[in-house]
Amino acid sequence: MGVPGPFPGSAGRPDAPVLDREEVDRALARLGAEYEAIETSLLALQDHAGRRLLEGAELSGATKERWAEAERSIAVLWSLFDAYTEVLTAARELRARRRWPSAEELAELSELVRHGEVAVPAAAADGTGDGAGARLRLPELVARMNGLYARSLDVIVAADTVWSALPARIDLLTEELRRTRSLAHSVGVRPGEHPAGDDLERITDELARLRAQVIVDPLAFWESAGAGSAAPGGGRPDTVRYDRAARALEDIRREVAAVLDVRQDAERRLMMLRDVLSRADRTLTEARQARGEVLAKIAASEVPAVSGPSTVLHEQLAAAAEYRRRSQWHRLSPLLDSLEERAEDELQRARASLTAVTAPLAVRAELRGRLDAYRARVARHGLAADPLLVERYDLARRMLWSAPCDLRVAEQAVWRYQEAAAEAMVPEARDGRGEP
Repeated sequence: MGVPGPFPGSAGRPDAPVLDREEVDRALARLGAEYEAIETSLLALQDHAGRRLLEGAELSGATKERWAEAERSIAVLWSLFDAYTEVLTAARELRARRRWPSAEELAELSELVRHGEVAVPAAAADGTGDGAGARLRLPELVARMNGLYARSLDVIVAADTVWSALPARIDLLTEELRRTRSLAHSVGVRPGEHPAGDDLERITDELARLRAQVIVDPLAFWESAGAGSAAPGGGRPDTVRYDRAARALEDIRREVAAVLDVRQDAERRLMMLRDVLSRADRTLTEARQARGEVLAKIAASEVPAVSGPSTVLHEQLAAAAEYRRRSQWHRLSPLLDSLEERAEDELQRARASLTAVTAPLAVRAELRGRLDAYRARVARHGLAADPLLVERYDLARRMLWSAPCDLRVAEQAVWRYQEAAAEAMVPEARDGRGEP
């Protein structure tokens, strides 16, 4: 609630001539207007919402000290106003005696309306209550009232501004904090389990302390505009602690949002991990089966051993599923990142193992294909019944299609068949009756 500005001052002119009747009436009218302005300001100060709050609050610190001083100043203000009222009342009564005042009455009225002296008690004279009473001229009286009024209003406006601004903002931030904490708990961000959960508790305690301190000592959170501002209440609330808590809460909100992203994507990522590890396991199973087949069908061949599925990865996958079940998203996120990389490595390892194990079978298949290809060429040249070629073909075929197969001996047999076939087809090529 606003109040009028400082009281208007009185401009006395020492040693001025006696005023005539009209000048006295104008001076009384001016003093009356000044009186009404002072009264309006004092009543507004008396009825100010900040003043009522200060009167009913349990204060401490700087606010308690300054409000006690302001209360004394307000009491002095009313004392000075009473003195001002007495002067104005006396002047009005003197003027009301007769329509045409005498010269003596005009001289007395001139003295009163210009710079009449008023007896005030010590508390009203110096504002401290120390020393003896004093006599003040009207301009000095008004100046003293202006100073007391400005200092008192400054305390009231500053406290009211802080109370109007900070508690409401703290309450809004506390409500936002409550929602964030509820959301954080739902994703496993709790005190003692996650650093952000501990930070939420610290912010909660800080906001509670800050609000309690603002309520009992609002002026501790007031930054004055300094000497350059003469207006009462010049300055702004100090929001450093509030702003720091707000920034910390915003950081936590971003972290919780990141955890929420993990929660929303966790099932898909877990399914992909299960699929990758399942393919790796199937590939290793196939490699083990292939190794048994190679050992049974291929002789004199070094077949590498095939390891089993990664127990560690399956245990970690089970742990990840448990984290998801318990909504421990902050633990799930880094584990998923690690598992995704290692699961791909496991699949590549299984594929490499299968390739290494089945290499002898691939060699045998290549030799079989080469043998059949040369036999087809020999047949096209009309040499299928050649005794040497039939003998060498049958020998190579028995080696390649018997178990266990000695790849080194079989490869030599295939090579001898190729050599014989090439020599048999050379004369045909020279006579133009066969393929080169």
